[in-house]
Amino acid sequence: MYQRILVATDGSTLSKKAVNSAIALAKLNGAELVVLKVVPRYPQSYFEGGLALPAADIARVEKQWAEHGQAVVDAVARSSAAKGLTVKPVTVKSDVVSDAIIATAKKQKCDLIVMASHGRKGIKRLLLGSETQQVLTHSHVPVLVLR
Repeated sequence: MYQRILVATDGSTLSKKAVNSAIALAKLNGAELVVLKVVPRYPQSYFEGGLALPAADIARVEKQWAEHGQAVVDAVARSSAAKGLTVKPVTVKSDVVSDAIIATAKKQKCDLIVMASHGRKGIKRLLLGSETQQVLTHSHVPVLVLR
């Protein structure tokens, strides 16, 4: 049914549930698993007059974030490969997680996106946003949301 499944993870407990479900689904379908971690870019300054960090410090922070992101996807790749799956670990730098997920699914030719949702409602959803909702709204690839 599915040939290539993208699972988005941030390393959290909730996203690990989505990863485990994606692994099981990929194994069931004999599908390849693309494991994605979106790494943010360092915010330059959102306020006028804010203290700007030196470029070397920004580069160091971004490098740490990228290394952590790679460690997250590599850990999933190792556990998936141990279960006999073909796995492709991917990290992408982006400030808009939902756009990065959709673009990666398209670039990797995935036919399913698996991700978790916190299920926030009301003011929390308004303030914190919902990357999952954005993916559901804008993706042309089917999306499996787990809570």
